[in-house]
Amino acid sequence: MKEYNPNKIEKKWQDIWEEKKVFETSEDKSKPKFYALVEFPYPSGQGLHVGHPRPYTALDIVSRKRRFQGYNVLFPMGWDAFGLPTENFAIQHKIHPREVTEKNVAMFKEQLKSIGFSFTWDRETNTTDPNYYRWTQWIFIKMFEKGLAYKHEMPINWCPSCKVGLANEEVVAGGCERCGGEVIRKVKNQWMLRITEYADRLIDDLDTVDYVDRVKTQQINWIGRSDGMEVDFKISGKEESLKVFTTRPDTLYGATYMVIAAEHPLIKKYKDEIENMDQIREYQEYASKKSDFERTELSKEKTGVEIKGIRAINPVTQKEIPIWISDYVLMSYGTGAIMAVPAHDSRDWEFAKKFNLPIVEVVKGGDVEKEAYVDTESGVLVNSDIINGLEVKEAIEKISKWLEDEGLGHKKTNYKLRDWVFSRQRYWGEPIPLIHCDKCGWVPVPEDELPVKLPEVENYEPTDTGESPLAKITDWVKTTCPKCGGEAERETDTMPQWAGSSWYFLRYIDPHNKNELANKEELDYWMPVDWYNGGMEHTTLHLLYSRFWHKFLYDIGVVSCKEPYSKRTAHGMILGENNEKMSKSRGNVINPDDIVNEYGADTLRTYEMFIGDFEKGVSWSENGVRGCRRYLERVWRLQDIVVSGEKYSKELETSIHKTIKKVTEDYETLKFNTAIAALMELLNEFNSIGKITKADLRTYLILLNPVAPHITEELWEIAGLEGMLHDSVWPKYDEDKIQEDIIEMPVQVNGRVRGTIIINADDDQNTVKEKAKENEAIKKYLEGKKIIKEIFVPGKIYNIVVK
Repeated sequence: MKEYNPNKIEKKWQDIWEEKKVFETSEDKSKPKFYALVEFPYPSGQGLHVGHPRPYTALDIVSRKRRFQGYNVLFPMGWDAFGLPTENFAIQHKIHPREVTEKNVAMFKEQLKSIGFSFTWDRETNTTDPNYYRWTQWIFIKMFEKGLAYKHEMPINWCPSCKVGLANEEVVAGGCERCGGEVIRKVKNQWMLRITEYADRLIDDLDTVDYVDRVKTQQINWIGRSDGMEVDFKISGKEESLKVFTTRPDTLYGATYMVIAAEHPLIKKYKDEIENMDQIREYQEYASKKSDFERTELSKEKTGVEIKGIRAINPVTQKEIPIWISDYVLMSYGTGAIMAVPAHDSRDWEFAKKFNLPIVEVVKGGDVEKEAYVDTESGVLVNSDIINGLEVKEAIEKISKWLEDEGLGHKKTNYKLRDWVFSRQRYWGEPIPLIHCDKCGWVPVPEDELPVKLPEVENYEPTDTGESPLAKITDWVKTTCPKCGGEAERETDTMPQWAGSSWYFLRYIDPHNKNELANKEELDYWMPVDWYNGGMEHTTLHLLYSRFWHKFLYDIGVVSCKEPYSKRTAHGMILGENNEKMSKSRGNVINPDDIVNEYGADTLRTYEMFIGDFEKGVSWSENGVRGCRRYLERVWRLQDIVVSGEKYSKELETSIHKTIKKVTEDYETLKFNTAIAALMELLNEFNSIGKITKADLRTYLILLNPVAPHITEELWEIAGLEGMLHDSVWPKYDEDKIQEDIIEMPVQVNGRVRGTIIINADDDQNTVKEKAKENEAIKKYLEGKKIIKEIFVPGKIYNIVVK
């Protein structure tokens, strides 16, 4: 027997798979299809880390198994390659982002191939390829034509470090998702996408897909749909009203003041009547420097300024109440104004206490002078005139009807979700394919002129003014209007990184099509994606955005299914040995190349699947890696104990059928660690018996192949098994043969186990009873007692109740 040499074996089989195009999809549409998708990586300069192979290996296992089961499998890979990190790296090293991208992609691809993934490489895509982003631009134009893309001046999240605008989803704990720097507010003219138009469908259609619960919950919470009333608070002495959205109109009698956002248009409109305008402007300046996260953080100190000179009228009490501005109210959420009910809202209570504002209890319970009473989902209304004494639910119904009858309010659904800020003031992104003409306004670039390519430039550094670097390239910016032929200018902002990843799963289906996004017949066959695995960190970003884009493409007839992904699962993160997140600064990043070179790709794959529950975070362990290498060495030595025979060994038959069932089910339910454990257990049985037939080996190698494809292909060849392993058929188990002939059964007396007996699997109750009576350990608990009841579960347990 030769020594196990994974470096030699693995390269050999990777070359064979590539040469024979083993993993390319079939044109045979009569086969059942299986479209497996992993989130395509951003090709950073650091290359792969050991976290990447975990989700890739998982779906590689499922894809390989499905091929064995006769499915036509599409398991593609590509590159999400536009974005800030590449541009920042290129600026730092004074090279073009395209060069950086090409180098990084080549490195990533080499790494992925070395691990033996069965990706369909002939469908590789790259978001920075003009032949790809032509269709990203085409989709944007279609959205523009349907009124879903619009330009709007608004306060946005601005990262001074990256010099770029950010969507709300890209601000994490008050910092830039990319660089971690402080995010401030800045007023800019930005392109927006009306994702809010799809808010209801994005929630409701989650009922039609198989997503893990935490993914669904995060999306529902992020969209934040709530039903309530929009209520008018008239400005005292004016015809105008302040509109407020509330889910609790029953608490209107407790509204003792109002708070509006610092940017609310009411301030500008009545600036001549506001007595403390200087103080207001000073506070507006203070609030403008804060991100939405900082403004709404619950634990921060409450700040604000009363607007002197204008007051509001509570519509139910008809009393005048003061209007304040405070940073905790956002113009981008609801109406930009709230009614403050300090007795029953902790934030309003803290604000009222700080500024000595009235607190009126309206739902009975607690001591509202000491703290807000917030347990108000049920309870009785007090100090509330026409709804006094009513239960909360009844009170809401009555006051809502009264407000509608009086013309003071109407029912409304509100959302936390904001329209998507789609402009980026950077170079390395898809150019927005629009032209501005003074006469015609914004005009799309004609389809036959797509793609609008990024110009080759030497200086692509971001500007301090907030303008895109493209704005400096006059000969690119200056153009003619496609509509009237007059002088015009190109849009110089680029799209965010999320644009290309919002539809990449469709391009995989027909990646070389020059005439359309993808062929309709191909789309109808392959879509929706059958199984999509990705990180939880992308639930409110990429996953939400791509569902939105797909629904739009459904609306315009490009795709035939409403949802892009039938199933979505998520994996846990791999942490360092000390249970800390891997990072360069901590010096605990593990490079998969090092593991492959020292132990082999099959060891890396096996360990990443055996390390623990796939859906939970796990700690890396070098000892665990070595243990998986030892396991594969034991598998390698199976070649020494193979004897002829095309049937399962009699003494192994039950165990083999059990293992087939276990592994088959576990691969499909993400229980890879327990599937591998079952294979390890069967290997122990092989070794304890000391010999196995070719049939035993054949099944074992097929079951292990999705996890460790190289060693199993090599052993198949060494054993002289028929054909190629990757062309084999997945084994089936026989349920009858899983039932063991001889079993050990526990026997209880009055509910407590008193012994065990060996019985035949088909023994009836009387036979089991006689064997139990003969058992020395059990017999003493029955002597002199009367049996009053027997509970018999065949093959499981026998309980005797005595008195």
